[in-house]
Amino acid sequence: MKYKRTTIFLVTAVVLLCVGLGDGLLAAGLQEAAESTEPFWLWKFMGRLHPLAVHFPVSLLLFAALLELFTLRNFNHKLRPGIDLLVWAGVAGAVLAAGLGWILATVEDYGGSTLDVHQWTGIATAIIGLLLIYFLKKTDEGRNLQAVKAFRSVLFVSAIGVSVAGHFGASLTHGEDYLTSTFPWTEEEYAPEDLKVDLVAFEGEGDLSEQKQIELVGKVRAVFAHNCYKCHSDAKIKGELRLDEKEYVFTGGESGPVIVPGESGRSELVRRIKLPKDHKEAMPSKGKVLSADEIALISLWVDRGAPWPDAASEVSEFRVADLAPRRPNVPAPRDGLVQPIDIWVDEYFQDNSISWKEPVDDKTYLRRIYLDIIGLLPSPEEYAAFQKDTRPDKRAAWVETLLNRNDDYATHWMTFWNDALRNDYTGTGYITKGRFAITDWLYTSIRDNKPYDQFVKQLLNPTEESKGFIEGIRWRGDVNASQVTEMQAAQNVGQVILGLNLKCASCHDSFVSDWKLEEAYAFANIFADSTLEVSRCEKPIGKKASTKILWEELGEIDSTANRKEKLEQLATYLVQPANGRMYRTIVNRIWKQMMGRGLVEPADEMDNIPWSQDLLDWMATDFEDSGYDLKDLIFKIATSQAYQQPSVGIDDPLLLTDDSFVFEGVVRRRLTAEQFSDGVSQYIYPIFEKEALKYDPNELAVSEEASMPFARASLVANTDFLKALGRPNREVVSTSRDSQASLLQALELTNGETLNEALQEGAKQWKEKYEDGDIIIHETYRKLLGRDPHQSEFNVAMEVLGEDPPPEAIQDLFWAVLLLPEFQLIY
Repeated sequence: MKYKRTTIFLVTAVVLLCVGLGDGLLAAGLQEAAESTEPFWLWKFMGRLHPLAVHFPVSLLLFAALLELFTLRNFNHKLRPGIDLLVWAGVAGAVLAAGLGWILATVEDYGGSTLDVHQWTGIATAIIGLLLIYFLKKTDEGRNLQAVKAFRSVLFVSAIGVSVAGHFGASLTHGEDYLTSTFPWTEEEYAPEDLKVDLVAFEGEGDLSEQKQIELVGKVRAVFAHNCYKCHSDAKIKGELRLDEKEYVFTGGESGPVIVPGESGRSELVRRIKLPKDHKEAMPSKGKVLSADEIALISLWVDRGAPWPDAASEVSEFRVADLAPRRPNVPAPRDGLVQPIDIWVDEYFQDNSISWKEPVDDKTYLRRIYLDIIGLLPSPEEYAAFQKDTRPDKRAAWVETLLNRNDDYATHWMTFWNDALRNDYTGTGYITKGRFAITDWLYTSIRDNKPYDQFVKQLLNPTEESKGFIEGIRWRGDVNASQVTEMQAAQNVGQVILGLNLKCASCHDSFVSDWKLEEAYAFANIFADSTLEVSRCEKPIGKKASTKILWEELGEIDSTANRKEKLEQLATYLVQPANGRMYRTIVNRIWKQMMGRGLVEPADEMDNIPWSQDLLDWMATDFEDSGYDLKDLIFKIATSQAYQQPSVGIDDPLLLTDDSFVFEGVVRRRLTAEQFSDGVSQYIYPIFEKEALKYDPNELAVSEEASMPFARASLVANTDFLKALGRPNREVVSTSRDSQASLLQALELTNGETLNEALQEGAKQWKEKYEDGDIIIHETYRKLLGRDPHQSEFNVAMEVLGEDPPPEAIQDLFWAVLLLPEFQLIY
């Protein structure tokens, strides 16, 4: 044993000596490798073993210190051999981890103050560990009391040291607030959204067209503006580098060019944006690092030759949609098509050589309108009644019936409007009165089918109940000038109500539209109590904002008026019929919600070209003629032949926003988080307890219809289950959800506790209610899929369940059916 301990001691000392001698042979070799284009593979391999090795000394020394507490009265306690072994192994591990960590930091180009603290506490712990071994040997099996005291003191110090070193290591990999962010009293600070970047259109072989080059560099300039202008623009020039104009970008800074067109691997700018946040050379040096998409965008731009056409800097490169309404004359009915929607779609079909298909069958149509209008599944009895209904207009009659189920309708559409108006039940700001819910006003407005012009008026010139939308979120801590509440209001009104992106223009002149910084500030000033000072990329320009509506032809805002008066004027001007853009925006949103894809995409960019300008314009003016009736709009869409076409599957969601998209019918969609949850709650077992409701419409007591048999998911706070299935964080406006399945969703549905517990309880109840396996199988298919099982499905299910199935087998049946595309998708 003595020989082994001595050997370990010598080996650890040699390794530590290598770590400490930075000018030794190993250090020189590593440094040379680090300075070369690609470090020697062995050093990289050894360095990357550090995260694996570092966990051992942390756990071993902490455990040894804990066990030592049991030996305070008797050093030669029966735990002593185990403690000694833990100490030797922990010290050896600390020395090894320190050596590997030093190699990692040298060859992988890490840096920063956190790394320095982590590195030197690790080395210090290794040195203390060697002292620990020394005093352990001096204890003479407990007879040297001074050595025992020293050993114990050094053991506890080393345990603390290795924990501190581990903490700073975790800060490097997970962030400095990895632990503290979980505390309930820790409120999130504002962080600007990452730009949404679609690289597919710019990848592939061949040269980019000039228009694509303009689009690509426009996105790159937006990343620069949001992340780099604070230090690298005419307001502040750090390192003699400017990134705000073409000439300066390619000139570079004090160290020379930062971009090598066609070679991102040799471009200093790309190297620096890829460095860890805490590295001394990382860019941006302050604030949040670029997202993976933003880094990929800049890298792609450089690899494509860093194109920057002169036209990219010119004015009016972007399409601007007409503001005024337009009333196209509806062509004459033809071939049994009498509804104007279908006539306009037929015009489009003829232009694109598309043929009408047979409408979907009754079962598919009934399930579609139930989910789209009230968010619930039809019952087996409702399927049967619809099949037996012989009225020629039965589809229109059933749509009207669903629209008249006011509380079910309102509960379902709360999901859509909560997302768009960033209204939630819990979250940042509500506790501190930095954010206000509009839930009661919103639910009542939807249930009562408030005319949309009045709906918008009450959002813009709000009462106490509806003020939450324009009041925004008062973020804790330092807030960017582009995220003060007045600018939030301008951005959100622009996005939700006008289909307009003002986020770029709230920081600098936009690169994705012709909107200017001062125009965004003039609009934001309407929402301000006092005049705003204009800031460009967080730097005040020494100018006060004017007060103007975005389109001055809609009316003039009195700049001398108080805030309430300005909001009254804004509300009146925006909802007038002359603002055709506002009504095109809402009909496009409802069309997208029902059909899976808007006439204009993205729906927040209404200057883009619609696939049918005539249909969009007609629907907007017809919406005005109907008294801004949202239910009437939904009725016309749901009863159109276009809506009744078979659904179309889209393999790549990016195709939905591509210019080449061709409309053929409803786009097949996945159930939303709320629809899936409610489907399970309807027929198996409630996903959420009634106590989980954050808003209970039954308290309004407007009708007997208001009774709710289970907690609807749209009325509960966001949970991990709902997040996994796609409910967004409502701290930002969300006007669309990704309908594609994700890995997180698959994991939640197959292994998540929430669904598993509901299926377990449901299986027990079904066992008591039905008992027989045959009945359980048929009822499961009828309730969840609206049909009886096929013979092959029944045979397989009976093999699993048997005549007298246990609850576990019933649960497996539920799970299998719920994961079928037939349940998961809206066909």
